[in-house]
Amino acid sequence: MAKKPHDTPLLDQLESGPWPSFVTGLKRLAQDSDYVVDLLGTLETSYRTKKGYWKGGTVGVFGYGGGVIPRFTELKNEDGTPVYPDAAELHTLRVQPPPGMHYNTDVLRKMCDIWEKHGTGLIAFHGQSGDIMFQGAKTDKVQAAFDDLNELGFDLGGAGPAVRTSMSCVGAARCEQSCFDEGRAHRQVINSFTDDIHRPALPYKFKFKFSGCSNDCMNSIQRADMAVIGTWRDNMRSDEAMARKWFDKHGMTELVNDVVSRCPTKAIMLKEVKELRTGEHLTTVKVSDTQALEIDNKNCVRCMHCVNVMTGALAHGTDTGATILIGGKRTLKIGDLMGTVIVPFMPLKTDEDYDALVELGQKVIDFFAENALEHERTGEMIERIGLVNFLEGIGVEIDPNMVATPRTNPYVRTDGWDDEVAKINARKQQQPA
Repeated sequence: MAKKPHDTPLLDQLESGPWPSFVTGLKRLAQDSDYVVDLLGTLETSYRTKKGYWKGGTVGVFGYGGGVIPRFTELKNEDGTPVYPDAAELHTLRVQPPPGMHYNTDVLRKMCDIWEKHGTGLIAFHGQSGDIMFQGAKTDKVQAAFDDLNELGFDLGGAGPAVRTSMSCVGAARCEQSCFDEGRAHRQVINSFTDDIHRPALPYKFKFKFSGCSNDCMNSIQRADMAVIGTWRDNMRSDEAMARKWFDKHGMTELVNDVVSRCPTKAIMLKEVKELRTGEHLTTVKVSDTQALEIDNKNCVRCMHCVNVMTGALAHGTDTGATILIGGKRTLKIGDLMGTVIVPFMPLKTDEDYDALVELGQKVIDFFAENALEHERTGEMIERIGLVNFLEGIGVEIDPNMVATPRTNPYVRTDGWDDEVAKINARKQQQPA
């Protein structure tokens, strides 16, 4: 039985609403833990004073430079002793999840047992970087907790200026929209950069995220320094039987309002069956005896909207791979950035393809390490030095798909163009056939 709980009137209010509250979970843990009793006392004080009382420090495990987030209380009595001594230290272990976040119940039970033995019992699945967050352990328990988790087969993730833990969607394991093997890409990339995860040596953090299609369930375009998003480059596929079934259920109004009119590039047209065209880049599918959809694949930007609405009736192509984007991040120095297209299409089918993905990641990280300022993310570095310089530094050819915004000035200087064309042709001649 834990010690008597502290009065927490402000936290109690958070349990009065219609939704489940984290306070209820903490109180349940506090029934058997003095640690969590004092943690609730610290949190109540923060709510009352509107001030945080945790400061950093240095705590780690043998052989690792990152993966543990140290927190020590600043809430002290006049004599310097902690006001809540049982929660004077609240360190967090960041632990890497499996690709696709697949667990079985046996592993989850063992994780809970380990953390109740060594820490607060408070676990978050998952943090923004994808880590399993084992929240709340004292300094003398950190190494023992890690040893037990490592014995279970798990490793610490990144913390500080390092390559961070990656995330991948469930993808090919359960999703019919998957365009590459997300789990394989995730594992191969992380295994290649393990040292950069465990031993922080970069200007700032660097994140990989893997989404199997442009639905981007990992939000990689917004959060990843290197986003790998599944796509295809051939024509969309169609299934007439399923298209007719969908049309019979939803009707013409929904077809027009939710499919045709919402195509961002107007690549989908509703036509009379007798007016359908034939062509190398056209996908056609009848929804009734008289009406059909005609999709111009040259103008399709693979946004997935029509595929999501008419799943089965429409599907992605078979020549699949991934688009690579660099520079996504949340607010730091220059505000939020979404990733910039660096490789419009990279096939991901063979061993050589996945090796090429790792090689590109290595080039980007090496360039980032050498050219970024301290506490600067990859996207901010590109904004500062220019996309052209970045592309030249990592050896990637310029492509029209990298254009973020069309020109607003119609006047273009052409002097020097011939020299640039000569340079491009010279580079092409040096490349192996």
